[in-house]
Amino acid sequence: MAQSGQKPVIQPCRYKTGKTLGAGSYSVVKECVHIDTGRYYAAKVINKRLMAGREHMVRNEIAVLKRVSVGHRNILTLVDYFETMNNLYLVTDLALGGELFDRICRKGSYYESDAADLIRATLSAVAYLHDHGIVHRDLKPENLLFRTPEDNADLLIADFGLSRIMDEEQFHVLTTTCGTPGYMAPEIFKKTGHGKPVDIWAIGVITYFLLCGYTPFDRDSNLEEMQAILQADYDFTPYEYWRNVSKTARDFINKCLTVDPRQRMTAHEALQHPWINSDDPMSPERQKNGDDLLPIVKKNFNARRTLHKAIDTVRAINKLREGGGLMAGIMEGQMSLDPKPKTEDVHGSRVMDGSGTPVDGGARGGGLHDDDAMDIDSRGNGHGQTQDQIERQQMKVQKQINETYQRSRGLK
Repeated sequence: MAQSGQKPVIQPCRYKTGKTLGAGSYSVVKECVHIDTGRYYAAKVINKRLMAGREHMVRNEIAVLKRVSVGHRNILTLVDYFETMNNLYLVTDLALGGELFDRICRKGSYYESDAADLIRATLSAVAYLHDHGIVHRDLKPENLLFRTPEDNADLLIADFGLSRIMDEEQFHVLTTTCGTPGYMAPEIFKKTGHGKPVDIWAIGVITYFLLCGYTPFDRDSNLEEMQAILQADYDFTPYEYWRNVSKTARDFINKCLTVDPRQRMTAHEALQHPWINSDDPMSPERQKNGDDLLPIVKKNFNARRTLHKAIDTVRAINKLREGGGLMAGIMEGQMSLDPKPKTEDVHGSRVMDGSGTPVDGGARGGGLHDDDAMDIDSRGNGHGQTQDQIERQQMKVQKQINETYQRSRGLK
């Protein structure tokens, strides 16, 4: 830490950022390489100007990730964090296996037991988060990533920007309305207080989605969607989409989508449900039956994705016509701008406030010799990937895409 009257220490360049992997309202996720080791990671690049007044959100995300990063194989690892003049950086493992549903769509077949496996891995990580006083608050398929393209790759929970540390057991602590509308629990809309049970509600929505290709509360407007959520107004129709889904799976969804959070399953209870517990005679693995769900799931998913893209485009155009700008409408479709050029040298390992002083507590980035330092390759599974590993994985993804295209054309 710089002494009073001294200039902040500028540390040597440690990373170079590359192509953009994703974007949000205030940040972009870029591929980055550690210059000394040649290992590749993902860097969440947060624009300071866009985040002005919300710096506590970044500090909170760092504190959450530091608490849980290396304790569970299904949670994305925080490797480093620091800042430049314009941006804050969170460096994490690079997940090249893609998003959950994109991976499913590339598969040749997809059964109920596959969905149960995915939910089991997610629930295991959620139980770990809850045991460590963390509520995620934004669980959805887009935040579930695979570490590599391999068939047995770990599924990772990512994006802890809305997560909160809750060391108290009671759920009625948080009151902020946040999350992705279709996955938000009733108590969030009611503002009666919420906590860990909201993650189980989201698990129920994700499970429903994985078994049919659309969400249970999908409506024509956000208002109608919210009203459906408040009443848990959903069913398992049309019949042709659900006839091959077991009663055990539907019971699991019902127990997750319980309006009263006190009656909702906990993460540990959900792990013991017959649909999730592979030792239970009623589990999909033990039943050894069921039809391929991929054709129906993929058909429904693609149809709704096309519809929602069109709706988001119309909303964005209307916002621009109204003079609302690209950032208007946080609960509707969002468009983001890349805050930095495509390549940038980044420095240091500290998070500093506006005066250049490192912030205290869980949000402080460690110096090179501090006890709190987060040096590269020092945190469990946060070892990055080599160029050779990345190239092999990219080739595997391209091969899967080509095979899927050939199957769709009847060429294979």
